[in-house]
Amino acid sequence: MLPKATTFRIEPTLQKGLENLSKILKRPMNQLVNEALKDYVSRRSRAAEDDLKDTLATLRAYRRRDPNFKDAIVAAAKAEAQYAQSDPVEGQVVIGELIEGRLVEEAGPVQTEIHQLLHG
Repeated sequence: MLPKATTFRIEPTLQKGLENLSKILKRPMNQLVNEALKDYVSRRSRAAEDDLKDTLATLRAYRRRDPNFKDAIVAAAKAEAQYAQSDPVEGQVVIGELIEGRLVEEAGPVQTEIHQLLHG
């Protein structure tokens, strides 16, 4: 695959360091940048893969602890689909507690202050 020309903005001190390293090693700056990026992408890809593996392991462990996990997800999705049209707060963030079938909204001092700042 042929290399593709790309433009980047590099901090002046980093640019100077790259120029100096290129002279010392007697290698083109382009080659040094490509090697550095290849190493960086490889390391970051491995780290991202490890994070994803950890997340997947956590999810699998949770599913093993809760044998009704799939049924609960299906029930929640069906309820959302069934009642979405008649839900008076559909699409709104509501903070509160359900007491005897009624939502009692909580508004502590911090929430009240934020609400006043945002909504006047």
